[in-house]
Amino acid sequence: MPGTLGDPSSLDAKRQIILRYARAAFISEGYAGARIEPIAREAGVSTATLYALFAGKSELFTAVIDDAADQFSRQMASVRAQEGDARTQLTSFSEAYAGFMGDGFVRSVFRLVMAERPRFEATARRFFEKGRTEFGATLIGILKDHLARGGLKDVEKPSWAAGELMGMIEHPVFFVPLVTGDEVRAGRTNAQVVAHVVDTFMARYGA
Repeated sequence: MPGTLGDPSSLDAKRQIILRYARAAFISEGYAGARIEPIAREAGVSTATLYALFAGKSELFTAVIDDAADQFSRQMASVRAQEGDARTQLTSFSEAYAGFMGDGFVRSVFRLVMAERPRFEATARRFFEKGRTEFGATLIGILKDHLARGGLKDVEKPSWAAGELMGMIEHPVFFVPLVTGDEVRAGRTNAQVVAHVVDTFMARYGA
């Protein structure tokens, strides 16, 4: 019967609603401060329904982080460079990456994962590795393509060069506001950061 707890579509809808409110609770109150009963109430389900879908708070937290990682993966899938020479493609990728890493919601999830890493080591490792692998793979592909086409040179290891470019973007748009609680922001716009990063990268590796 549609609309019952046993209906798969109903179960998935309830699960997503619970995850949304649980994520907000964990971000604002931390793992220790978040409580199951208020999460269920905000999500509009009974605690019995919540426990039928998640065995306990630790399982709910793990599901929240895995769901956030999946959401980020969908966003990452759209980060593709436009056609063009090495500078054009690197600029396109870097603008998308800076936009993603500069998003306040992305930082809030990263803060949560870092804060709870000692308690959820495997979950945190899975979260970080997923993001690094998926973004890094896209950029490494761009670098290898332009090495083959002659648009780049002296890239001994594309993975190292990709890490250098991403790191130059991450510091001003992600790490500075991450560690300062967003109270200190880069004095440059994302576009200015990207222009400087690509200039620096091309000065080192441009053909």
